[in-house]
Amino acid sequence: MNSPKDFLYASPVGEVFAFKFDETVARIFPDMIQRSVPGYSAIISAIGLLAGRFAREHSVCYDLGCSLGAATLSMRHQIEVENCRIIAVDNSPAMVTRFQETLQKDQAKVVVDVLCADIREVAIEQASVVVLNFTLQFIPLADRLNFLQKIYNGLLPGGILILSEKLEFDDERQQELQIKMHHAFKKAQGYSDLEISQKRSALEKVLIPETLIQHQNRLREVGFSSAEVWFQYFNFASIIALK
Repeated sequence: MNSPKDFLYASPVGEVFAFKFDETVARIFPDMIQRSVPGYSAIISAIGLLAGRFAREHSVCYDLGCSLGAATLSMRHQIEVENCRIIAVDNSPAMVTRFQETLQKDQAKVVVDVLCADIREVAIEQASVVVLNFTLQFIPLADRLNFLQKIYNGLLPGGILILSEKLEFDDERQQELQIKMHHAFKKAQGYSDLEISQKRSALEKVLIPETLIQHQNRLREVGFSSAEVWFQYFNFASIIALK
């Protein structure tokens, strides 16, 4: 069954409030994310392939900020080793409830634990794969270094972090171009100028993007030996960080 269409910002509102992952958003999220994030399906598919390569026996794969569980399900269908489980975490009760309903219908064998919790407070232990798929950008800047350090410390040697983020750019012309091209992408997906403007205003209150260099420097600071972009589509990118 197709996801309901995203008309969340289709009508003018008097005041644009900060974006929340509530029941209203959870209901239309599959349509929203596909039409808002360039290359989202390709990223989800690749997360599964990477998990299939890096998941180890007797280890844990984490999907931190799992929303409706797209990355978790992709990993679940690609992991073939024994005694490897996935822990999926999100702080939105609406997202977690809907994901649990989806999970009950999925027939893959890998055990999945779904937690409704603050990802900053979840223990990362015996991890072979950690996924932060457009999640770090919603964490306060002051918390990001310690949070990534915790992930690094919980990863097994040779483990992988997959970090997908919306980027900003130091060069003003590049920043303007990337934003305009993202808006062009969204218009091509059927969003109006009003919808694009109102959603941007809502997200600006909670989503704080950084440059690629800032991400790479922080990843190396916490100990990752390598942090390279494997995918980029306008101002959305995904990084593979190797321990």
